[in-house]
Amino acid sequence: MFLFTVRTYVRSIETHGAPLNLRFASMFSQDAITLAISDAVLVLSTGLCVPFAKMIAKGWINYYWTGLVIQHVWQTLVLAIAVKWTFDRQWPWVQSGFLTLHTLVMIMKMHSYMTVNGYLSYLSSQSQIILDELKEATARVGGWDAALAQAKARREAEASKEDEATTGSTTPDLSAIPATPDGAQREVVDASAANVLRKRLVAAQKTAERSGIPVSSTVESSTTLASAVPSGKPGPHPLVDHPDEEIAALAKEYSEIQSELVSSGPEYVKWPENITFKNFAVYQLIPTLVYELEYPRTDRIRPLYVFEKTVATFGTFALLYTITETFILPMTPRASGQSFARSLLDLALPFMIAYLLLFYIIFECICNGFAELSYFADRQFYEDWWNSTSWDEFSRKWNKPVHTFLLRHVYAESSYRVSRSSAMFITFLLSAAVHEMVMAIVTQKIRMYLFFLQLIQIPLIYLGRLPAIKRNKLLGNVVFWLGLYAGFPLLCVGYLAY
Repeated sequence: MFLFTVRTYVRSIETHGAPLNLRFASMFSQDAITLAISDAVLVLSTGLCVPFAKMIAKGWINYYWTGLVIQHVWQTLVLAIAVKWTFDRQWPWVQSGFLTLHTLVMIMKMHSYMTVNGYLSYLSSQSQIILDELKEATARVGGWDAALAQAKARREAEASKEDEATTGSTTPDLSAIPATPDGAQREVVDASAANVLRKRLVAAQKTAERSGIPVSSTVESSTTLASAVPSGKPGPHPLVDHPDEEIAALAKEYSEIQSELVSSGPEYVKWPENITFKNFAVYQLIPTLVYELEYPRTDRIRPLYVFEKTVATFGTFALLYTITETFILPMTPRASGQSFARSLLDLALPFMIAYLLLFYIIFECICNGFAELSYFADRQFYEDWWNSTSWDEFSRKWNKPVHTFLLRHVYAESSYRVSRSSAMFITFLLSAAVHEMVMAIVTQKIRMYLFFLQLIQIPLIYLGRLPAIKRNKLLGNVVFWLGLYAGFPLLCVGYLAY
């Protein structure tokens, strides 16, 4: 690609006296300051999610369904304002496309943030209801303190039985194991010996719990056990060991809900302690569209890695600019009078190269760069989509952040109410509508070409699952690449010339 670009510059200098005519640069730099201010306002406006989440956490707004309605009205309003602003400014397709796509990204981030915090607020209220039921259930067995004592007695009785079973076990003969050389460590232990050692360790831990760790009788402190649980992570409620099945079941359900309100570690962030502007700002920097209480993190920023991704971003953009200005814009049809087949042949290869470069800039350079700066450890922004044998495999692999968002917040939420096939159709329908909206804003035309091409993927997915086709991976990959090569120029010619 570098040699190809140098060749292009040399030929352009020989022909026109300059490596590039910069016509495309003058177009996408138009009204750049206004675009930058508009984008900054868009990003800052997302901070309203934090006070909204705080009001839900304090119970001022009931998320289901008042908060949910407010959330969707706000998201729709943000999108409508952004779209209207692009038309009012009469921006070219680069500016209007950028602001529209970034608006969609911000809306997905806001949606995930508000949905997750709203759901956790619902879980918190449910846990309080279950705790009240648990207190009522313990009233018929002598009260809360008596129930705790009964659960403790049962737990100790079961531990005593395990102690007796462990003590009565036959200790295996360890002398039969070959000795290790001096200075060496044994890493492989006989299975029966390991089993006995494990039982002794468990018994020792339970003995320490019984003798040295008191169980509080207050409701607040009784939500966690002081038994080999990582600091900050709630353990099972003490009443899960109660002999009464109803009480034990309620305690187990309460414990499961409480565990969902805390992240899996290592910081064990507990809701609603996560609802801060700092937490939201970090979430905005992290290249993900799905909100979590805690993300896997790295321990440092590598300056050389950031420098590498920065140079790669600008270098690849130079290649992308050259391809667009030299081989795409001059070949773009302006009217339907130009040969349709000729236009497809002229644009197929340049569009594919531009697509690969754009993919590399976004998912390999920008996403990894922001991940490094935000200490984000999960770097799987894409998989080997180039080996795809079907369109559903491609949609899963080429854009993991969007796929994960659609999977969790569209498909999964829809599948609770409708069948899996209907949920898949709803997901594709929403994706197709959003893609068509972007094309309508960029071209200022409503043609529905991309919308129907996206929906056609549904029967193609079922067709690709047929055994005869599924077994032939090579054929599936060839068909996939042919479709990819044909799709981009087909959309360009269709929207611009027809």
